[in-house]
Amino acid sequence: MSEPLLQVEHLKKYYPLGKRWFTKSQQQVVKAVDDISFSVLQGETFGLVGESGCGKSTAGRSLLRLIEPTSGKVRFDGQDITLLSPEALRQKRKDMQIVFQDPFSSLDPRHTVQRILEEPLIVHGVGNAKERQGIISRLIDVVGLTHSHLQRYPHQFSGGQRQRIGIARALSLQPKLIVADEPVSALDVSIQSQVINLLQDLQEEFGLTYIFIAHDLSVVKHICDRIAVMYLGRIVEIADKNKLYATPQHPYTKALLSAVPEPDPDIKPQRIILQGEVPSPANAPVGCAFHTRCPWVMDICRSMRPELMQTEPGHLTACHLFSGPDAGEKAI
Repeated sequence: MSEPLLQVEHLKKYYPLGKRWFTKSQQQVVKAVDDISFSVLQGETFGLVGESGCGKSTAGRSLLRLIEPTSGKVRFDGQDITLLSPEALRQKRKDMQIVFQDPFSSLDPRHTVQRILEEPLIVHGVGNAKERQGIISRLIDVVGLTHSHLQRYPHQFSGGQRQRIGIARALSLQPKLIVADEPVSALDVSIQSQVINLLQDLQEEFGLTYIFIAHDLSVVKHICDRIAVMYLGRIVEIADKNKLYATPQHPYTKALLSAVPEPDPDIKPQRIILQGEVPSPANAPVGCAFHTRCPWVMDICRSMRPELMQTEPGHLTACHLFSGPDAGEKAI
């Protein structure tokens, strides 16, 4: 098995809220990412899934230090990037890139495609003008656009074409890791499949490693190797995609998968309907964050936070249903 390219240990991202002048309580914080740990192997596609507001996009941006994490370690290629100086981090960014969710707002409307693709090369001092033009020409070819597109502006393209430009920009510095932050959620279904297939082809051609953030479980199953499920800023389950979809363990994962549409009309899946609302991350429940909606809640769930444990080989779950003495060893 290949060595982990990325190791995330106890990553947290808290946002402070304004303190109310008429109370003596301490300042509240929104725990957008609340102590998560996982690793990503070289060449794999690691999925982060969960409903809106669970913290998956914040986690992706925090581990790249696009937003500064509150605490935790992020080891990329054996080096803790949370300790890097601004200049050292700038040099490291060549190996870590991101594809944003919105393919329009992430592109500068004042620049042509030529300028958009050349800018990261100029910033990092890659080649002369002729060499940069050669790199841009190849990028345009591999993402399925034509050279006539280089002199156009972002508003002149469709959503799928704009996302291809964003992917080309992410590839321009030949990175090792790409965080794809819901790269197809803003696209039509027919275009989604084209972009997904493009990402898979590029991964095979360039040996890329992906962190794929999404809420569409069908897309995640198609492209990912392993999947982490997030709820209210915490990871509740990590497993190989086939194992996760066949034998989910955490009650929240089971509820999520029960909501996936079944293409065969003769199959009537049993839906798990969760009761209640998602708690506020500014006032997360004590103990297990999911206990307010869990159909199998126990007394211990209301007082003690379950740790992410190995419940079987390659399968990690944070649930007191599996935290007995024979549940396995604690895993980072």
